[in-house]
Amino acid sequence: MKKQTYLKGSLILMASAVAAKALGAAFRIPLTNMLGGVGMGYFGCAYSIFMPVYALIVTGISSAVARLTASRAALGLYRSVRRIRSTALLIFTAAGVPASILMAVLARPYSIYSSGGPEAAAGIVMIAPAVVFGCITAVERGYFEGLSNMYPTALSQVAEGIVKVAAGLWLCGYVTAHGEQMRRLFPWVTDIRALAAAAGILGVTLSTAAAALYFGIMRLFSAPLPAGEERPESRRFIAKELVRAALPIGVAALITDLSALIDMWSIIGCLSRNGAYEGLFSGAAAGESAQFVYGSFSGIALTVFNLVPSVTNMLGKGALTNTAAARELGSPEALKRSSIQALLTAEVIAVPAAAGLGIFAPEVLGLLFPRQPEEVALCVFPMRLLMPGMLCLCLSFPVFSMLQGLGRASAPLKIMLAGTAAKLAGNLVLLPVVGVEGAAVSTSLSYALILALALRTYLREAGIKPEVKPFAAVLYAGAMCAGTSLLAGGMAERFGSLAVLACAGTTGCAAYIATLRLTLGKKLKSPA
Repeated sequence: MKKQTYLKGSLILMASAVAAKALGAAFRIPLTNMLGGVGMGYFGCAYSIFMPVYALIVTGISSAVARLTASRAALGLYRSVRRIRSTALLIFTAAGVPASILMAVLARPYSIYSSGGPEAAAGIVMIAPAVVFGCITAVERGYFEGLSNMYPTALSQVAEGIVKVAAGLWLCGYVTAHGEQMRRLFPWVTDIRALAAAAGILGVTLSTAAAALYFGIMRLFSAPLPAGEERPESRRFIAKELVRAALPIGVAALITDLSALIDMWSIIGCLSRNGAYEGLFSGAAAGESAQFVYGSFSGIALTVFNLVPSVTNMLGKGALTNTAAARELGSPEALKRSSIQALLTAEVIAVPAAAGLGIFAPEVLGLLFPRQPEEVALCVFPMRLLMPGMLCLCLSFPVFSMLQGLGRASAPLKIMLAGTAAKLAGNLVLLPVVGVEGAAVSTSLSYALILALALRTYLREAGIKPEVKPFAAVLYAGAMCAGTSLLAGGMAERFGSLAVLACAGTTGCAAYIATLRLTLGKKLKSPA
C-alpha cells in the first residue's frame, strides 16, 4: 500500500478532473452543436431528474466510505476496512436498483409535468441504469481514496470520460444522420431531436458502466491489505455508520441539484408566461422560446460554469481523508495545515479562471460553440454574472469535504438548504424582471451565502484561526492577471478571437504567477 501525500493525491485528482472535464466538454460542446437549444432542453429534462436521484443515492457514498476507511486505516484496523468495502457495495447497490427502476417508471409522467414534453421520457429511461453503476463506482472510489490512493479514482474518471465521448457522440450523430429511419422505428416520437438527445444520454450510461467494469477488473489485480485486527467491526455497526455519514451528504447534494430543477421550472415557467423572448430566435419555433432559453443557459452557460468547480472539488477528496485521519489521531497542526492548503490552492485555481471567463466570455463561448451564435449571444452576459458564484463554489467544495472529515456531515445539508432557498427566491423575483440574467444573479448570490456559512461553520468546528493575508494576496494577483490580460487581449482584437485568447491567456498567466511568487513566496509549497 503506497499512500500519497495530500498535495500529490490532490494533484493526481485535479489532473484527472481536468482530463475528465476536457472530455466532458468534448462531449457537451459537440452535442450542443448537434442538438441546438431545444434539443438540449430535452437533454436537460432527463438530467433534471437524474441528478437529484444520483445525488441522493450516490453522491454521499464516496465520502462516507472514504471517511470510515481513512479513520480505520489510520489505526491499522484493516479487517474492518475490508468489511466497510463489502458492506457498502451490498447496501448501496441494493438502494440503487429500485431507484433506477423508479426513474424508468416515472419517466413519462415526469417529462410531461416538467414541461419537457412526452418525447423527453426516452432520455430519462436511457439514463436510469446509470444510478446502479454509479453506486458501485462510488464505493470503490471511496475505498481507495480512504487509503490515500487516488490513482484508481483518477483512472476511472478518465475511462468514464472517454467512453462517454465516443459512445454518446456516435449514437447522437447516428440518430441525427438517420432521422427518417429513426422515425419509422419510433413512430411515436414527433421530434427527432428528442430521440437524438436520448441517444447521447445512453452514452452517459455506458460510461458509468465502463467505470464500474474498470473497478471489477482492478479487483482481480489489487494487492491484499495487511491482516489487521483480530475482531473487525460488525456489519450492522458499519452499515449504520455508512448510512449516517452518506445520507446527510446525499441530501445536501440533492438540495444542490435542486438548483437545476429550480432553473428548469422557473425559467421555462416564468418566460413562457411573459413571452419576453418569443420570436427572437430563428432556432426556436412558436411557443419554444422559453425552452430554447433554458436549453441555452443550462447547455452553454452552466456547462462552462461547472468546469472549474469540478476540478477544485478534487481538492476536497484529499482534504477529507487528511481531516478524518488528523481528527482520529488528534493532530490539530496537521488539520490546520491541510485546511489552509486546500482552501488556498482552490482559490489559486479559481480566481484567474473566473476573471478570464468573465472578461472574455464572448470569445470563449464563440470558440466553444461556433455553430450556435444565437445561443452564445444569449449566454454572454449571464456567463459574466455567474463568475462570482463560480469562485464561491470552488471554495465551498473543499470546505464541505473537510466538514465531512470532522464528522459534521449534516452541516452542509443545513447550509445548502439556506443557499437553495436564496436561489429560488432570487429566480422568482428576478426572472420576470430581467429575464435569464436573473437566474445567473441568483446563482451567484446563493453560492456566496453558501461559502460564508460553510467557512464560518468549519472554522468554528476545527478551531482554526483564519489567515487573511495569503487569500488577499491571491485576489490581488487575480486583479493583476485580469488587468494584464484585458490590455493584451485588446491589442490582439484585430486578429480574431483565437489570437485574443492566446495573447490574453499568456500575458495574464505570466502576470499572475509573477505576482503570486512575490506575494506568497513558498506558501503553496509547504508540505502537507
